[in-house]
Amino acid sequence: MVEVEASAPPAAARGWRERLAGSGFARGLAGLFNRNARLDDALLDELETTLIGADVGITTATALVEDLRQRMHRREFADADALLDALRAALLALLEPVARPLQPAGARPFVVLVVGVNGVGKTTTIGKLARRWSNEGREVLLAAGDTFRAAAVAQLQAWGARNRVAVISQGQGADAASVIYDALQAARARGADVLIADTAGRLHTQGGLMDELSKIRRVLGKLDPATPHEVLLVIDGTTGQNAISQVRLFREAAGVSGLVVTKLDGSAKGGVVFALAREFGLPIRYVGLGESAADLREFDPQAFVDGLLPTCLRAG
Repeated sequence: MVEVEASAPPAAARGWRERLAGSGFARGLAGLFNRNARLDDALLDELETTLIGADVGITTATALVEDLRQRMHRREFADADALLDALRAALLALLEPVARPLQPAGARPFVVLVVGVNGVGKTTTIGKLARRWSNEGREVLLAAGDTFRAAAVAQLQAWGARNRVAVISQGQGADAASVIYDALQAARARGADVLIADTAGRLHTQGGLMDELSKIRRVLGKLDPATPHEVLLVIDGTTGQNAISQVRLFREAAGVSGLVVTKLDGSAKGGVVFALAREFGLPIRYVGLGESAADLREFDPQAFVDGLLPTCLRAG
């Protein structure tokens, strides 16, 4: 049985802080700063350990902390609260350049190829994007290109039925490039605004998966050299530094142009977002903060950072 989210009260009212409070990043920093922290090198050492433990990555964490250490030695900070303000500004500086929401415009149909390993929430993300863009008045068509798993095709069809969006599919075992090629032809014939194509997250070999993604791009290019207009890589926020290797692999094979980071609520440590921003500079289009369609949100770096950091200490 294929499950799609049940109806629920609107979740958008739940703030970023409420969604992110349980992350390893937020809990670690709250514990560090909310215990009358003394402004000294020991605090910065603990901060570096906390950032690394929250999946920020050694390189990024070291660079952040060493800058703060130099500024502390120059007596730029009056107290730990001033240090926290500086950390907030530094984290924002990392994220603001990559906060570029996706606007499917400039081509019709605008073709979005969605890639990622199994289990990251790829097909669910497609369903949520279809709902978002349909609600904005766009005509959306879906392509069931993950033909390796029958369940993936069925799941996409369930999302299509729920959102009243047509799904082009050929069933398990079909050639994925052929399915997506046919979907592009159908999107053109129907005058659709957006075509979102699912792809496999696993084949018999990793090399086979990357070859398939390369083939899909080549086949689409024969019909329209400008396609796909966007290649979205979906990353599971709980996978930590493994996300870095995933981006490298998929960027080489599929020409990734934007990221969606899912599952940042709950058990995710959250810091991988900063590591991705520093390592690749790819646009972070959306983040997943929960199960409902409203919880796939355009990436807002200020709300994200404020949701991770403790509130002002001076008030306490």
